[in-house]
Amino acid sequence: MTALVRLQDVRKTYPLPRSSPFVPRRQVYAVNGVSLDIRAGDSLGVVGESGCGKSTLARLVMALEAPDSGRVEFAGQDLNRLAPLALRGARRDFQMVFQDPYGSLDPRQSVERIVAEPLEALERLPRGERRDRVADAMMTVGLRPADAAKYPHEFSGGQRQRIAIARALITRPKLIVADEAVSALDVSVQAQVLNLMADLQQKHGVTYLFISHNLAVVDHLCSRVAVMYLGRVVETGATATVFARPAHPYTRALLAALPQPAPPPPGQPRRHAQL
Repeated sequence: MTALVRLQDVRKTYPLPRSSPFVPRRQVYAVNGVSLDIRAGDSLGVVGESGCGKSTLARLVMALEAPDSGRVEFAGQDLNRLAPLALRGARRDFQMVFQDPYGSLDPRQSVERIVAEPLEALERLPRGERRDRVADAMMTVGLRPADAAKYPHEFSGGQRQRIAIARALITRPKLIVADEAVSALDVSVQAQVLNLMADLQQKHGVTYLFISHNLAVVDHLCSRVAVMYLGRVVETGATATVFARPAHPYTRALLAALPQPAPPPPGQPRRHAQL
């Protein structure tokens, strides 16, 4: 299967604060020599502890930041070599869902305007067609078209994240980058949003890059996983294989840190721990 997204030896550094004006400024590698392929219609989970470079990787894939070196290709195009107008046009094919369903939606705007925002940035549509596209996106994520007239404060956290997903779907993208998209939600709501994303992939063939520190979430949604440690990808493979037979010591440490169920009462069989 053809790679929709390809990262080739991508590196990104950030300057550290100086301890003294006479000391040269040091750099820290947020992403250090990462090479990855994401196949069309696939779902790749990127896992690792906080500060390992997952969110920086997401911003590089979205072309929100440029790498210091290496290539970030989408559908065979180096995003960082595109002219601004060409990059703007390419953005219809990749959208992002952010972590915070409260902070990522403008409370002053109606849901209709929030969901339609990517359309306004990319193309001019008649008002009627724009409303039809918003209504279709709302129904796709399990919300009523009438909800488009409301404002974000009128919805629960899970509903707000559905609105964010509807906004990402409005341009009918090939790729959705989800950066900790369910970490701020209750466990039961997490399951609803994850099931929704899985259904969308099955029905529409959406490709996912799913950033998370939660191994159970990645195991539920993603067919492949990449483990990041200190800016590097230390292990990749099919999710079931990596989680069942981790090869790298850091992957084994992540899996060992998962909570284990309490011992059963005497006389009852022990259940296997689930990711």
